[in-house]
Amino acid sequence: MALQKVKGNLERMFDKNLTDLVRGIRNNRENEGKYIAQCLEEIKQELRQYNLAVKANAVAKLTYLQMLGYDISWAGFNIIEVMSSTKFTEKRVGYLAASQSFHQDTEVLMLATNMIRKDLSSTSQYEAGLTLSSLSCFLSPDLARDLANDIMSLLTSTKPYLRKKGVLLLYKVFLRYPEALRPAFPRLKEKLEDPDPGVQSAAVNVICELARKNPKNYLSLAPTFFKLMTSSTNNWMLIKIIKLFGALTPLEPRLGKKLIEPLTNLIHSTSAMSLLYECINTVIAVLISISTGMPNHAASIQLCVQKLRILIEDSDQNLKYLGLLAMSKILKTSPKSVASHKDLVMGCLDDPDDSIRLRALDLLSGMVSKKNLMEIVRKLMSHMAKAEGTTYRDELLTKILEICSQNDYQYISNFQWYVSVLVELSQMEGGSHGGKLAHQMMDVAIRVESIRPFAVEQMSLLIENSSVLLRSGRHTSAAEVLYAACWLVGEFSSLLNNPMHALVSMIQGLDPHLAPHIQATYVHNILKLYAKLDETDTEVDAMILKKLEELVSSPNLEVQERASTALQVVKSISNVELEDENLRKDLQALYAGELNPVGPKAQKKVPVPEGLDLESWINPPPEDTESEDEDEKKDDDFGHVFVKDDNEKSKKQKYEPSEEELAASRAARLANQENNPNYLKVSSGSPLRQPSTNGVEEIAVQAIDLDVPLHIPGLASADSYFNLETTKDKKKKKKKKSKKVHSSSDEDDGPNVAVSKHIEMPEGASISDYEDDRLDPEDPHSALAQISLEDLEPKAEEKKKKKKKKEDKEKRSEEKSNLVDLDLTTGQEVVEAVETADSPIAEHKSHKKKHKAGKKAKKSKRAEKETDLLGLEDDEDDLPRTEVKLSQILASDEFLQVSLCPSEIKMSEGSVSLPLCISNISDDKVKEVNLSMGEEFSLTKSIKPGADKTKTVLLSSEMQLSRTGTLAYSTTKEHRLELTVNLPVTLWLDQSSMTADDLGELLISGKLSFLLSKQFDQQATMQEVLKVLTGMKVKKVQVQGTTVSLHALSTDGDHLAFLLKETGGSVSLEGRGSNRQLLAAVLEHVAAALN
Repeated sequence: MALQKVKGNLERMFDKNLTDLVRGIRNNRENEGKYIAQCLEEIKQELRQYNLAVKANAVAKLTYLQMLGYDISWAGFNIIEVMSSTKFTEKRVGYLAASQSFHQDTEVLMLATNMIRKDLSSTSQYEAGLTLSSLSCFLSPDLARDLANDIMSLLTSTKPYLRKKGVLLLYKVFLRYPEALRPAFPRLKEKLEDPDPGVQSAAVNVICELARKNPKNYLSLAPTFFKLMTSSTNNWMLIKIIKLFGALTPLEPRLGKKLIEPLTNLIHSTSAMSLLYECINTVIAVLISISTGMPNHAASIQLCVQKLRILIEDSDQNLKYLGLLAMSKILKTSPKSVASHKDLVMGCLDDPDDSIRLRALDLLSGMVSKKNLMEIVRKLMSHMAKAEGTTYRDELLTKILEICSQNDYQYISNFQWYVSVLVELSQMEGGSHGGKLAHQMMDVAIRVESIRPFAVEQMSLLIENSSVLLRSGRHTSAAEVLYAACWLVGEFSSLLNNPMHALVSMIQGLDPHLAPHIQATYVHNILKLYAKLDETDTEVDAMILKKLEELVSSPNLEVQERASTALQVVKSISNVELEDENLRKDLQALYAGELNPVGPKAQKKVPVPEGLDLESWINPPPEDTESEDEDEKKDDDFGHVFVKDDNEKSKKQKYEPSEEELAASRAARLANQENNPNYLKVSSGSPLRQPSTNGVEEIAVQAIDLDVPLHIPGLASADSYFNLETTKDKKKKKKKKSKKVHSSSDEDDGPNVAVSKHIEMPEGASISDYEDDRLDPEDPHSALAQISLEDLEPKAEEKKKKKKKKEDKEKRSEEKSNLVDLDLTTGQEVVEAVETADSPIAEHKSHKKKHKAGKKAKKSKRAEKETDLLGLEDDEDDLPRTEVKLSQILASDEFLQVSLCPSEIKMSEGSVSLPLCISNISDDKVKEVNLSMGEEFSLTKSIKPGADKTKTVLLSSEMQLSRTGTLAYSTTKEHRLELTVNLPVTLWLDQSSMTADDLGELLISGKLSFLLSKQFDQQATMQEVLKVLTGMKVKKVQVQGTTVSLHALSTDGDHLAFLLKETGGSVSLEGRGSNRQLLAAVLEHVAAALN
């Protein structure tokens, strides 16, 4: 044994170490692969030796080669052998190689479990720390399960170095083995109060990462995090804590009231831009969640906007981008605060950075109102004309279309201006945006009936001048726009002043070089216009027939088919021998009526007929034969009947003349030109003729660069409408100098144009679909999101809770106060109101004087609740409450607020009873309050300032879940308030007396023809879903294992059958019914109740 040691030491003197390997690779650049192959052979020889030092040296060299991209998975066992060394220097080499080459699926890891456990319990903190650091790189689910207890035991170590590494490694353990989260959570929670700041920071990082998917689990840690936020000076830890509070605030809005003050202090005091940005982000989230709980946050919003302006004006591009990003979040809740910085955002459109320009575009689109829409679009169009690169230009055009068409053209008051904008955009140089412009032109003309005459006139001019647009030197989108122009002129041809002229223009503009789908549209609409003519014209007939005969041989099948059909129809009508006058009338009848837009999800809603399998073959599938190659050759031979393949042209050899032949032909041409008296002579010094290096003369062509596009007479300009609007605004300002009326928005400017919102859907189908967002199975956090920690409560806290219950017995009678809160499921404001003898009144604004003592008592109670939230437990659930009813605000403005108590909506005597509470929240008297909701209702003649009136409206019992209406009233002028009432589907459900046998017969009968299903989140239990269904008058018929059969009956006699089952840990609800709309509404109601 001693001789072997001596022999091994002598051999080591001649072994190559890592330095020699690196030097050798650098010296053998030309034969690097060969040299490394030779080194690998030497390394394999070294790994066969008994000396661990030699093996450690070999593993070190293998680690370097792995960094160069070479596979060393074959040496896994040798790496584990070096990891087991008793020397720290050798052990470190082994763990380094393992952290780089091992992964969670490495097979040899099962041999290392006991060795790693032994190293974790080592007396040397550096060996244990090395093991913890390396283990995070190759931790597998089996290792996480086996070593979880050993890692948690390190959290109680006396050495902060090990506690910090152990806390950080726990995060990887939770990802690989989520079941370890619950037993480890109490210890992890203790580390938040660890005396070492490094351990504290590590615990904060782990909990913040865990809270990404399920922040509700960590709401109980709010007091601890609040204490850390107000006492810590570590900016990076503060950023993590503030991010966590931003996720917790929507779950508990009262938490936001305590956060506003420390966050604003940090915004004022910090000089770190990263911390400033996170503070502003969280303040925005807080203000969104407590928007109904604090009376005024204008100062906080203004502070955030001012700080963000500093970021946007900074020269650092990253800070500028973050400032724009945060400003867009404020825009959603406080558009007026951001709108004052419109010039700053417009200036960012000139920034050289594409990402900043695009972010400024997104922000600008949210600042749009009726008053400034024309100005913003005008500036964007000017930027589009000067922009370089088609990508940014296309983005500008897309944004113009988005801000104009958002919310069904909400901000457009002059649709003639918008059509003019679309026409101008079609003439601008750009990329592939013609399809978007065509879609917008068609959508506006179809949905806004009043604009059709103007739109048809402009489209007719575009068709008439199509040759100018298509042959201009600039690359335009006119070709795609001609598709929309053709369709509109043909569909609304009755609005044309001169259909014959439009028909001739369309025939002349039908260019065979146009795209096939545009040619097909031309042919179809030529036939429409031809049908509108009262008399036949031989010249027009000849033009149509000539053009159609050319298109019959088109390579596109659709163009062929349309041209052939139109050709036969025109021949039949123009044939004098037939003398059949009814042919033209019959053709006109085919195009009678208007087409409504089709819903975007209409195709999904078409029910598949019974017995139809869309996946099966219509004909037997073709059999594979040996002559497949021969068939492909035949296809190649017959595949180009009408169009020749470009490859065939390239295969032909081109004849290239020699230099002598080129010189001879050139001399002959020059002699011919010299002797030709009609040829214009050019002096020898003229720059127009320049000899080329390849022997061919290059004739200079003077490019015509037009800064202003060619003007087509008759086309309207968008600038003319802008100038007209500015003159109107000046006149309005002169009239309103003496009177200053406060207005909450600019929505009253401009006329209200009717925009049709009707879309075509299959019979019995609803617009909404049931595609819920599922957790990504590949996301490592998906399993952690399903683990609940709410029941993990220390016993000491339970004792405190019992003591507090005894102390609060005397104060229970004082808890009957009206509280305004935010419904997190719907996002709407919800008011708790005490029921009186007359009606439930939603008090959103106090108009009655109260005693000072009462105000002080309420303030003290609120202070108690806030301190409870940040230190003690809230026992409000154990207090006896009065019966309260939740009121939902339907609509409000600066004068009136309309609310409704959903529980008071009832079905009685064939009509829906709707009690509306109308509150005058202004200081002016409101008169003549009328409601238009299908029918006209006169609600009240007047409402005094601060008064409330409840009026019951009786609506038809027709099943329509969403009812829209308009509330009209007058103060000093006429006002209109749009409101939408969402009726519960339970109004149309009745008690069922169905038995299991009757339900089986009903399912077999085939009367329940519609089938819908809903898959719920894994957090929803079967008992919760069943409780919601039984509360909706759905009867439980039969229970079999993990499935429940249910039945419901509507007031109209429609049957609904449901099957509730639990499979694979998730709950699904399958429903069949004779009324698809009712069935879909029930499923949607259940999903909303569970959320």
